[in-house]
Amino acid sequence: MIIKEAEGRNADLEVLRSLAGRPDVTDDQRKRIQQEIRNIQAGLKGEEEAAYELNFHYGNSKNWMIIHDLRIECEGRVAQIDHLLVNRFLELWVCESKHFAEGIAINEHGECSAFYGGKAYGVPSPIEQNRKHITVLESVFKTGLVKPPTRLGFTIKPTFVSLILVSKRARISRPSAKLDGLDAIIKNDQIKSRIDKSIDADNNPLTLAKVVGTETVEEFARRLAAIHKPVVFDWHARFGVSREVRPPATVSLPAQQPVGAAELQPVAESVQTAEQPPKAQERRESKLKCVKCSAAVSYAVAKFCWVNKGRFQGSVYCMECQKGVPAN
Repeated sequence: MIIKEAEGRNADLEVLRSLAGRPDVTDDQRKRIQQEIRNIQAGLKGEEEAAYELNFHYGNSKNWMIIHDLRIECEGRVAQIDHLLVNRFLELWVCESKHFAEGIAINEHGECSAFYGGKAYGVPSPIEQNRKHITVLESVFKTGLVKPPTRLGFTIKPTFVSLILVSKRARISRPSAKLDGLDAIIKNDQIKSRIDKSIDADNNPLTLAKVVGTETVEEFARRLAAIHKPVVFDWHARFGVSREVRPPATVSLPAQQPVGAAELQPVAESVQTAEQPPKAQERRESKLKCVKCSAAVSYAVAKFCWVNKGRFQGSVYCMECQKGVPAN
């Protein structure tokens, strides 16, 4: 049974795309914003693929509860859990989704690398990341933020299982040495077989003693989902972008080259700088308008007005309307 669906990121992507298209962001800011967009899109793709497998196998089951996208805070720590699967044995399968398009490699020291364009780059260990998630979950139950079910006056202690889910098209390179937690890394399409194998291998008679009813496990899962605390990102602050669109910084002219009246004639089409590539100019042209007649102007024309703000008072005029502005 699906208790909670994943929350969309469309609002975040819309804000980021708007910031990336603003004329007043620097090239470095734009690159970082565009990278954030790619990161979010990649993460969503991995989570959606894993969610499909979980929903397909367990979405209609009354013995399994699925919570997608659970963010919890407890004792000053935060856990962002991609998927949480809860069964009637009070086993919590904590699933961390990773979209490594070209795969993941783990060496004998437990260090992880992903690949882009065939080249390896270091990434944080998803095994350790999920262990932290489980630690926060344990605190949730120990502090009483969510109380586990009881039987005959005794609290039934949940157990935790970690799974790292990667794309079914990705490669997984494992070391020959045995590492704790390494078997938790599986492909998305192996979820059911991995869980079935674990349950079949459990011969502990105490496990059966922990079985709770379907209504009990559902109510328990809903109380877990109720402590979800979504986060709102301040993207403007993160990338150092003003909330109001400002014209790009003006370029100071050398003192030995004073600007005379003749030089203030509307010939701004020739004004360009090395910091302003032609492609960036083309993207911004449609957003710049003459303050007098509202005609669209090119970035070069606007730049001419900004450079000569003494004459144009910081406003943008088209080439025709510039003729009506007297020179200082």
